[in-house]
Amino acid sequence: MNFRIAALAASMTVSLLALPASAADYVIDTKNAHASITFRIKHLGFSWLTGRFDKFSGNFSFDDKNPDASKVKVEIDTTSIDTNHAERDKHLRAADLLDTDKFPTATFESTSVKASGPDKAKITGNLTLHGVTKEITIDAERLGGGKDPWGGYRDGFTGTTELTLADFGINRDLGPASKTVELMLNVEGIRQ
Repeated sequence: MNFRIAALAASMTVSLLALPASAADYVIDTKNAHASITFRIKHLGFSWLTGRFDKFSGNFSFDDKNPDASKVKVEIDTTSIDTNHAERDKHLRAADLLDTDKFPTATFESTSVKASGPDKAKITGNLTLHGVTKEITIDAERLGGGKDPWGGYRDGFTGTTELTLADFGINRDLGPASKTVELMLNVEGIRQ
């Protein structure tokens, strides 16, 4: 009888070890400002105007053994846009640009992640901005992961993408050099 129980336990252990590891779930650490969403757009073709979104939240799942199974979801408070210039920020929130009264949030949800090299991936998903949903691709890179000083585990990533404003119904003419905006994403997640 004991032999049968031992054999069954051994069989179950082998079966469990053969199962693929599942992705871990993370919350983006915005509470402690270990994540950022910044942007830049050319100003008259002479310089870069830079800014950020101060309020956003999100989560992701990640398995370093199977990065293609990763998923990302982010929600941005568009009213939190900040270019370090109050009058410009007021204009960016206005109806002819982000129209934050009507569209106070933007969202991104991944539909696929494809490894493109060591610690690199193309994250494709749907971005909803200004009431328009379009597929975009983010060039992402894993910066690292490991235990933190507080007994938790973290993983960090950076990513970039470029958006054409007219694709999202933002048709204000900002000049020929200012038709696209570059987004830079820095994400540190806390494993749950």
